[in-house]
Amino acid sequence: MIDVERSVLCLKLTCDTNPRWKTMLSLLLPVMLTVQAMAVMEVQVPEQPVVALHGRDAILNCSFSHASPMNLSDLSVFWQLTDTMRSVHMYSEGRDQLADQAESFANRTRLFHSQLGLGNASLLLRRVVVADEGSYTCFVRVQDYGSAALLLQVAAPYSKPVVTLEPESNLRPGDEVSLTCVAYGGYPEAGVIWQDGSGRNLTDNITTSVVANEEGLFTMNSMLTVVLEPNSTYSCRLINPLLGEEGYAFVTITGQNIAFPPVALWVTVGLAVCLLVLLIALAAVCSRKIKESCEEARREAKEAKELEEGESKTAMTPLKS
Repeated sequence: MIDVERSVLCLKLTCDTNPRWKTMLSLLLPVMLTVQAMAVMEVQVPEQPVVALHGRDAILNCSFSHASPMNLSDLSVFWQLTDTMRSVHMYSEGRDQLADQAESFANRTRLFHSQLGLGNASLLLRRVVVADEGSYTCFVRVQDYGSAALLLQVAAPYSKPVVTLEPESNLRPGDEVSLTCVAYGGYPEAGVIWQDGSGRNLTDNITTSVVANEEGLFTMNSMLTVVLEPNSTYSCRLINPLLGEEGYAFVTITGQNIAFPPVALWVTVGLAVCLLVLLIALAAVCSRKIKESCEEARREAKEAKELEEGESKTAMTPLKS
């Protein structure tokens, strides 16, 4: 295609200097443009980025049009990284040609050989990793040739976020505390949204750090600093831009978690001691009253028994004449 364009340009320059070539150009130009059009094969790939999950297999779709019938020995399919031009997979002369394949793709790529004759030049990429992300170009050649590029994006879901509080104890209203939201094992970088219990956005007050592990997966660490109020709720939401997934966690700080000021503490202790003394005194009074009631009841029972015995003796004594 480039050679045809150069030939047309040379003829145009010649015609500018030699009028006799104008007639020849008018006859040759349509023929050369027809040859140029025939030399380009239509190759189709997805217009939208292909999103692949980390650790899973992905298919990079590529199809081409061709004249039937087609001999596979005349077909060449070549996949390469668009930016670095490293070889991903090559097929020609009826078989795979992997001698120049980049080492990072070894044993991870495959064409669908049974469908090549149907115009399917798609590539199966196994066990996708973060480093696979980028632009891939699919080249196809039979008698003519064509190419197209697609974008592969890698995604991995984050773990469920966990919110922690620092410090966790000896808290008082008005103290400044740090809330930390952590999630790991995800990709790409997630968006973080902090809110309070009323739904007010607190994201302007956060500090977020991202650390990648050896696999390229991220640990997101977001810190929010607030002035402590009792019975407050703070929530952290993580959003993966590719997967659209949301992770959610929250923490509620109740009055039970907040220490009383020193003066209030002593007042509370004093009231508790007074209440305890009052309960002990009440118990002692009740015990004494119960004891006195029991003794009185026993005394009355004894007197009643003695009276009954005295009446019985009187009734049994005979009357004297």
